[in-house]
Amino acid sequence: MTGNREVITGSDFKRMLSGAYGEFLLEYEGIDALSRKRQGERSALPGTHVLRTMGAAVMPLVDVKDESIGGLARRVASAAVLGARGTSGVVLAQLLRGIAKGLSGKNDATSSEFGKAFQYGILYAQRVLPPTVETVLVAAAKAVAKGAYHAVRANLPISEILQAAIDEGRKALAEEKREEPGALVMQTFLQGCMKGLDGHFVSPAVSLSLGVGEDRLSIPDPRRDLVRPYCVTFRIVGSKARARDVEHRLQEECRFVAVVHDERSLLVHVHTDHPGVVVEQAIGWGKLRSFRVTDMAEAHALTADYESLLPVALLAVASDAARGLRLTELGANVIVPGRREECPSVAELLHAAHSDLARTYVIVSGDSSMELVLRQAKRILGERVELVLAKDEAEQDKAVALYDKKRTAKENAKAMRKLLE
Repeated sequence: MTGNREVITGSDFKRMLSGAYGEFLLEYEGIDALSRKRQGERSALPGTHVLRTMGAAVMPLVDVKDESIGGLARRVASAAVLGARGTSGVVLAQLLRGIAKGLSGKNDATSSEFGKAFQYGILYAQRVLPPTVETVLVAAAKAVAKGAYHAVRANLPISEILQAAIDEGRKALAEEKREEPGALVMQTFLQGCMKGLDGHFVSPAVSLSLGVGEDRLSIPDPRRDLVRPYCVTFRIVGSKARARDVEHRLQEECRFVAVVHDERSLLVHVHTDHPGVVVEQAIGWGKLRSFRVTDMAEAHALTADYESLLPVALLAVASDAARGLRLTELGANVIVPGRREECPSVAELLHAAHSDLARTYVIVSGDSSMELVLRQAKRILGERVELVLAKDEAEQDKAVALYDKKRTAKENAKAMRKLLE
């Protein structure tokens, strides 16, 4: 064993993630092209989905004040989990979630500690893969884990750990004698992290200042994928402020805002990426009580502070406005935009469920490519959500038409699944 004493700091971690984002900027179109070559019109554009997921992950790094590697990893993981789109995006988000698990509570990390955290990430990514996934991706993930394991055991520097993982992944792909988009995503991420460590990367802040985005270069703009991962609820007691005014002020920093009167207090429910800013604003409005902050990327039970309008509601994913109208006519209460080429994010599904329209939801997909994203929403929201995984729009129509508002979410989902068998 070598006497390696390398320390990985929060700044190193930010460079690695920015490097990965920059590498996906360069490679996402090639990943999409490979997917189209293999699947034709049924391609789900995994390169675009993973780039948008990575964009959501790195956006918190633009103005973050936390410099600890554990704190940064947690912020990035939460943003990635909620910003995940498509199968490739969910796998990447789970990789980052596992890394955050391994770095939890650390200010800095040794090469060995970071290598072990990376192994956690590979384990999380493997674990989320559905049984029907391409065996090439599974083989590549296992090979990457094997390469990282031996390098960590040898106490090598982090750059050599990453290189060992890359080399083993390449060997696995060479043995399969065919390229697979998901495995290419894994390799691109690792190569980007390597370049980031060496200082060769495009940071999200630079990308935005140069106009990189849909207005200039037809590249997905990461600002569109910024997520607000923290659900903040509290009461303002003895306030003379009007609910409408409070709501208007909070909308500047929050994506979802609900403010209602309850006897002599205001009940506030917001989704934000800066809970501290919300507190600073609210202090001047009255006494704050029952303050709660929930990281929506983690599994949590939703308990509404005020009564929901409905006991159960039907949420359906629609490919366009006309499709949304059709599903509404069939009985859907909430429509989330999404299609094979532009999968909805986990956050978009969660925001709908956090709206307090209903206490429970039945979510019906319209395409098989959305399965992993919907399963992540279910993992996070638990019993409040029931899934019906329709393979196409014809099946979705049948399921939505069967919805009965007098049944519970579980009863509705059971009947729909039976119909689609």
